Amino acid sequence: MSVKECGDHGKYRRKIFRRIIAGILIFVLIVLITILLIWAILRPSKPRFILQDTTVYAFNASTPNLLTSNFQVTLSSRNPNDRIGIYYDRLDVYATYQNQQITLRTSIPPTYQGHKEINVWSPFVNGNSVPIAPEYSA
Repeated sequence: MSVKECGDHGKYRRKIFRRIIAGILIFVLIVLITILLIWAILRPSKPRFILQDTTVYAFNASTPNLLTSNFQVTLSSRNPNDRIGIYYDRLDVYATYQNQQITLRTSIPPTYQGHKEINVWSPFVNGNSVPIAPEYSA
């Protein structure tokens, strides 16, 4: 007596596997369409920052390659979005010269910027006896 093969073995597993893959693909497609719709409706764009003014109160380079400086800068930020407000959780301002930081970081307080709004800040930025590279000293 011989064993007969009906050919139906494994069809159930393939059917389940295909349904799982189809479900995952449909889920990914729905997520991508949702992201595309949100982007198309809101059209987000980056805020624009402008350095408007700088006042130098102190700028002194001493002999052992140390720099003491005190600036007041006026910065403005414009939110170009029509439907999106921006919450600035943390903003730091500092001065650099040829990729070398010459002042300490000054924090700007957290703030919310509404639609098409312009915010202006005027923080003091200073550094006392900041070490600098010898080629930049007096």
